[in-house]
Amino acid sequence: MAAAAAHYGVTVATCLPADAASKGGSEATVRVAKADLVPADANLVPAYADWAALEAACQAFCLEVNARPHRLTRRAPVELLAEERQRLPRLPEHPFTAAFGQTRTVGCPQPMVQLDWCLYSAPHRLAGETVWVRRHGEQVIVTHIAADGPVEVARHQVTTPGNPRVDAAHFPPAPEGPLHRTPVAANAAEAEFSAIGDGAALWLKEAGAVGAGRVRAKMADAVAVAKLSGAEAVNWALGHAAVYGRFADADLASIIAHRAAAAAGDTRQAGETHSLQAGTDAWKGFGR
Repeated sequence: MAAAAAHYGVTVATCLPADAASKGGSEATVRVAKADLVPADANLVPAYADWAALEAACQAFCLEVNARPHRLTRRAPVELLAEERQRLPRLPEHPFTAAFGQTRTVGCPQPMVQLDWCLYSAPHRLAGETVWVRRHGEQVIVTHIAADGPVEVARHQVTTPGNPRVDAAHFPPAPEGPLHRTPVAANAAEAEFSAIGDGAALWLKEAGAVGAGRVRAKMADAVAVAKLSGAEAVNWALGHAAVYGRFADADLASIIAHRAAAAAGDTRQAGETHSLQAGTDAWKGFGR
């Protein structure tokens, strides 16, 4: 209580026992709430669907009563509040952390926090960091204090022990399986080859799948050719070499040269006089 008072810049004054004059006027607010809001024999509504419905009723009730002229001042409280704000000191930019609930540390590797023996997920990027968890009606809210202030990072429906609340978006992507692995560069040479593009990554995976030889030497040759012919041409050639299973020493240069020749217009098409068809002489006696 003392820490909260220091945060808001106020002084806590205790009341004397059985001394009505030293107490504040909070009892009137409680009495009004009990008479008009809390479900009883005679009130505004017979029941509320959830805590949010009660909050909405309270806000609507406050807007209604604060717009009525007060019995003593003959003025509406909302008008007086606008004048008092000119004299009241400004509150701190961020609330006292106790308002956000209980402190918890986000688990690692499972990004979960516990409240009342129940588990709730939090964003995996906050693993190992401190968050504040509180129950708000039928929901549990997780708050993280970042550099720019408190931010709500998760909200779940209240659950029971043994039934954790999990949001799939809070967990990191699943690791790639053995058939879908992305090559990771282990040194500068491999990083330079991977920088050529997606075709280089595909070539490396397919070359490993078929057990191609002299892979490192061919990677170095591809990097050298990329500096001369451009990374785009080499990336295209590596991708096509991977698709068609061409991993020989001269295949990369052959594919690049063929593409360059085709782009320059040096293309050939088989004519009617030069065909690879075996001919039909062998069919002459068919059916006789």
